[in-house]
Amino acid sequence: MRQISVFLDDRVGALMRLFQAFEGTEIRVVGMSIVHAIDCAIVRLLCDDNEQAIKILEKKAFPISETELVVVEVPHGHGLRSICSALLAGEINIDYAYPLLVRPTGRAALAIHTDDLGTAAHLLKARNFKVLSEEDLGPGPLR
Repeated sequence: MRQISVFLDDRVGALMRLFQAFEGTEIRVVGMSIVHAIDCAIVRLLCDDNEQAIKILEKKAFPISETELVVVEVPHGHGLRSICSALLAGEINIDYAYPLLVRPTGRAALAIHTDDLGTAAHLLKARNFKVLSEEDLGPGPLR
C-alpha cells in the first residue's frame, strides 16, 4: 500500500491548510501520523484514493513523497504481540507504525513500514493475518 508523506513548514495552520486541500472532494484520510522535526513536520497519510490525493496535493504545490508500507488487520486478543512475533521470526525491523482512523473491514488495522516490505507481507500472510490492499480502502462506503 502507498503512503503519502507531506512536508509542512512549522507554522500555525499548516495542517489545516493540508486538510483544506481535500475540501469539496470525495477523498478521505483513513490513516495519519505526524512527526515533528526542528523546522517542519512530516505528515504521513493513507487516503482512500491515493492517486487523486497525490494529484490534488501536487496541484496545490505541497512537497510530497510516496512510500510503500504494509497494512495488516489486528486480530482480537494479543494482536499486536502476534504481529511483532511474526515479523521477528523473519528478522524484520519495524521502522514505524500507526493505526488506521477507520476500520475498513470492521477490525482495527495497523500501517507498518519495515526494512523489507515483501518479506513482511509474506510472513504475515503465512501466519493467516489479513494484509489489506489499497482496494480495501478505496472510495465508496466502508466495508
